[in-house]
Amino acid sequence: MKKNLMFLALAAVGLASCNGGFKKGENGLLYNKYTDKSGPKINEGDFVMVNLVVKNDADSVLFSTYEDGHPQPLLVPKPQFHGDLFDGIKLLAEGDSATIKLSADSIFKKSPKPPTFKGKYVIYDVKVEKLIPKGKMTDQIFQSTVTTYMTGLSTANKNAEPAKITKYIADNKLNVTKTDSGLYYVITQKGSGPTIMPGDTAVINYSGTTLNGKMFDSNIKADAIKGKLPNVAQRSFAPIRVPVGRKAVIAGWDQGLLLLNKGAKATFVIPSSLAYGERGNGPIGGYTPLAFNVELVDIVHPKLTATKPTVALPPVKSVPLKK
Repeated sequence: MKKNLMFLALAAVGLASCNGGFKKGENGLLYNKYTDKSGPKINEGDFVMVNLVVKNDADSVLFSTYEDGHPQPLLVPKPQFHGDLFDGIKLLAEGDSATIKLSADSIFKKSPKPPTFKGKYVIYDVKVEKLIPKGKMTDQIFQSTVTTYMTGLSTANKNAEPAKITKYIADNKLNVTKTDSGLYYVITQKGSGPTIMPGDTAVINYSGTTLNGKMFDSNIKADAIKGKLPNVAQRSFAPIRVPVGRKAVIAGWDQGLLLLNKGAKATFVIPSSLAYGERGNGPIGGYTPLAFNVELVDIVHPKLTATKPTVALPPVKSVPLKK
């Protein structure tokens, strides 16, 4: 991630020194191409896959597809205003890289500026990885073409997953055990007492990352700060309660928590088949394996409801009907 950002920054600086800086587009849009490929430019309605780093003036990264581990698929919409990001993207072709600067006042004109945002500009470092022009294709043929491409991409991600898991385990020197279902785990701190059982509730602390090290969730404040999770100041940090064995969470958690007893800590490396599968979830793409550091703080057993003893009722006497 840092190498990618460094490359983007150096490339932008290098080109600026050659051509005198950014060119001006509509409504104050500023852009600077540092890779200019031949080929058709992007148009409204086209399908693109883009890698994107969004920053403010102070170079603070607000969003990055490199950290998410996959480029962003996009059907190019109509611009929301003259000189917005999509007007900038239309200047690019497949393989192009550019930096696009937009006035923060223009972007936040119809919505309040986030209180944490600082600076006059929002800066986008864009790399167009794939372009499928709509052109004169019918909607049906265009959708089929996009679907075929995405299916191929999904298959490639699926096939690459085992190697990613193997590399992560080796790089982090994890002495893991693999279950029959494909879950990898290592107990990093032994607990005490019996292991948790299906029907119990696990009280846990956890931090989750993709295998490139990008943290996407944690209920531990120190980890959330280190992982640069958003809105840390507004979050409350406390152990969460998870029902075990009831399919209320991903299968990797359901299975992994059953290996722990109170006080135990573990690392789970969870293949996508036991996580979010081929569809993914939010920033977690399809066929994305995950890693979790988990601590089982406590076990809450279900309350047993006392049953009253059954009292046998006397047989009902048959009453003859009057004739």
